[in-house]
Amino acid sequence: MTTPFTNHDTVRARPRKRLAVAALALLALGGCASTAVQQNLGLAQDVASQRLGAPLKWLTTDEARQEARTDVDRLLQQPLSADDAVRIALAYSPGVQALLSDAAASSYQATQSARLPNPVFAFERLVRNEGGERELEIGRALSFPLLDLLLLPARTRIANAQQQQIRLRMAGDVVQAATQARQAWVRAVAAVQAQAYFEQVKETADAGAELARRMQSAGNFNRLQRAREQVFSAEAVAQLARARQEALASREALVRALGLNDAQAQALKLPERLPDLPAAPREERAVMQAALDERLDMRQARAELESSARSQGITTVTSVVGDFELGAVRNSESGRPHQRGYELALPLPIFNAGDATRGAAQARYMAAVHRTTQLAVDAASQVRESYGGYRTAFDLARHWRDEIVPLRKTISDENQLRYNGMLIGVFELLADARDQVAAVAQAVNTQRDFWLADAALQSALIGRPATAGVSLQAAPAATGGGSAGGH
Repeated sequence: MTTPFTNHDTVRARPRKRLAVAALALLALGGCASTAVQQNLGLAQDVASQRLGAPLKWLTTDEARQEARTDVDRLLQQPLSADDAVRIALAYSPGVQALLSDAAASSYQATQSARLPNPVFAFERLVRNEGGERELEIGRALSFPLLDLLLLPARTRIANAQQQQIRLRMAGDVVQAATQARQAWVRAVAAVQAQAYFEQVKETADAGAELARRMQSAGNFNRLQRAREQVFSAEAVAQLARARQEALASREALVRALGLNDAQAQALKLPERLPDLPAAPREERAVMQAALDERLDMRQARAELESSARSQGITTVTSVVGDFELGAVRNSESGRPHQRGYELALPLPIFNAGDATRGAAQARYMAAVHRTTQLAVDAASQVRESYGGYRTAFDLARHWRDEIVPLRKTISDENQLRYNGMLIGVFELLADARDQVAAVAQAVNTQRDFWLADAALQSALIGRPATAGVSLQAAPAATGGGSAGGH
């Protein structure tokens, strides 16, 4: 029944909440946001310390950032090792700090999604003039969505599953950052080592070209013989220029991976050579026995599947009854007793039965099931592939170190004896020296490929396989254009 009002102002908002004690108690089920963030960070820190051998730090204060800069400056006072490169990346790199902050933001959002909406207080003031008398009516209501309260335990479980996904994804990102830092270090040191060998090649080529010039001036060389030596010298210049550019590019890639500023980049010093190969490669059986269930991506997929299953159950209910509200009402009117009671608001599923929403939830769940199955297949395959690349790189590096380089040295020693006995000329000796240096440079490349493959295998076992960027094809060796034949 409608009553005319000549003067009424209404402050109205329908909505949300229930009895205070129960609501405040259940609100705690949403979890403490900062606690969830610390738990997520804790898993990533455990992975970093136990699997990567370096501490992970989240720099949230100016004091912490200044302390991190001091630690980096101290590490840069000496040639940087691979482990120190990983340590800097995980405890200082702005890129890693950004992904930790992004993960914290996602964690806060997941915590918020499990909390009840705040209760809504509605106030209504109505004035009625009747027969010259002014009557005042005041209505007060405290309301909340009853369905949200009933589904709060389920929403809390979904939020927990989301937190699990967030912490596993963050740990995977940390592994990826550490792998990139280690591989960038390997490439940078290998480029420095290769540059040193190409400088030796150029020195040898320059000596041969100068000797050929003098031989032609003395009438002992024709133009063809001199040109052969000069062309090798010219090619050596180009090779050295490329090696220097590769060393520069690899160094800058390492600077970016570590997040070093200009002053720190200038202070960065690298070792002169890569670490020696290990005495023996990892055993295939030990690698394959690594539990794939412990891979971060597998754990993340299972958490996603669980979250999708729980979401499907809630969607089945909310697709039909999306907004079921319960409110406590108290009305006051001039000259009349107070009115107390409650109100229910329930949408009627007439135009939208929710079948499309339920179908979408079912499809998302099945997609998660199939992704998890496919990921299990991919994980096993990736570990086998990574180990194959690791073992091949080790065998090639050992073959060059133990077979080809020693044979080149034997040839060089024998040619030195033949030169001392005047059985060969100086140009044959120079050509052999060039071949020996080129063999050593190729051995460095295979050693680099092994350490890249080693880093990729470690990443595959943890669960974020990285592209090793390894080419097992032999690079063209620098060979002498000059020939002693016909001298």
